[in-house]
Amino acid sequence: MRRVVVTGVGALSPLGNDWPTVFARLQAKENAVQVMASLMEYEGMLTRLAAPTAPFTLDEKAYNRKTMRGMGRVATMATRASEYALREAGLFGDPWIKTGQMGVSYGSSSGSPVSIGDFGRMLIEKTTEGITATTYIKMMSHTAPVNVGVFFGLTGRIIPTSSACTSGSQGIGYGFEAIRGGAQVAMLAGGAEEFDATQVAVFDTLFATSTTNDEPKRTPRPFDANRDGLVLGEGACTLVLEELEHAKARGAKILAELVGFGTNSDGTHVTNPNSQTMAQAMRLALADAKLPPEAIGYVNAHGTATAQGDVAESAATHAVFGERMPISSLKSYMGHTLGACGALEAWMTVEMQRERWMSPTLNLETIDPKCAPLDYVRGEGRVIDTEFVMTNNFAFGGINTSLIFRRWS
Repeated sequence: MRRVVVTGVGALSPLGNDWPTVFARLQAKENAVQVMASLMEYEGMLTRLAAPTAPFTLDEKAYNRKTMRGMGRVATMATRASEYALREAGLFGDPWIKTGQMGVSYGSSSGSPVSIGDFGRMLIEKTTEGITATTYIKMMSHTAPVNVGVFFGLTGRIIPTSSACTSGSQGIGYGFEAIRGGAQVAMLAGGAEEFDATQVAVFDTLFATSTTNDEPKRTPRPFDANRDGLVLGEGACTLVLEELEHAKARGAKILAELVGFGTNSDGTHVTNPNSQTMAQAMRLALADAKLPPEAIGYVNAHGTATAQGDVAESAATHAVFGERMPISSLKSYMGHTLGACGALEAWMTVEMQRERWMSPTLNLETIDPKCAPLDYVRGEGRVIDTEFVMTNNFAFGGINTSLIFRRWS
């Protein structure tokens, strides 16, 4: 089977939109969580916190009324991140990407909630006022990959991965499989999510959001005994996945090799995580990569800072790796970016691997005794020199994903 490498990354994140900026924020050990005035408008909303993406600009000539008519914010972010990725890979403007040999494997939890709301208003008020020819295009669950494909003229396969918190990691995994199996030579892979109060309400009504509203820098607190829930973020991240020989032939800079992907489902409950099937997803990735557990030197956790999630994930990680495994959560810095998290966290994990430094989990002061014993990275972070890293994500619906990257040298 073909080998698959990462030759470009583009990102919009709460911590910044390029690696030097993100790396500086990680080393400064300060999160991007802030109080959102917009959440105060909703009666009954308990949390006031979120981590919006860093500001970004658009080239008005390229991102004009015609090219953006079917884009909501989530598709816009996905497209801009994909542009950054293509530029880094040296493929932006290359006519080869339009030959059908490059596709898109990408996801978000949903389309733009504002457009979904337009149809909701139609149902309540019994009028189509406000519904346009592009309202559905903006709200459909595959709006991000479709808009990315149209914007860049890609004619390869489209693989939509609208699977909540695993949208981005499944996007990467399924793109990996498409290349490895010979169906495509390259894929734009990843995920995106725009911030919206309706998505906050999903978790707020489950009492799963943090209400540390007066101390935004003190939350979220993954794996901590005193955590009080998650904080939502937003962003987008695209990886250019490419068949190794093709990348080498054109002299591409290789950032990492993707060597393993595992995904499965709990088959038990929509919202309660299952540590056994979580562990099995990790074992599937190890088997896919033909690696023993001992080869992995660091695990980037899903680490949402919810009680059930943290406990189940830590138990699963312990079942596969034992107590020795260094583990930390990037959500302590940028919140839970939902459909984007799998891609953003994969990218940051690869970059940390290249730096040989792994970020600590912020605000992790007292490890929850209910969490399994692991080597939780805290404090100043950790110098770790490892050839292989794993990054995991787990979603509503009982969907589990695990990705393994090899450092390229």
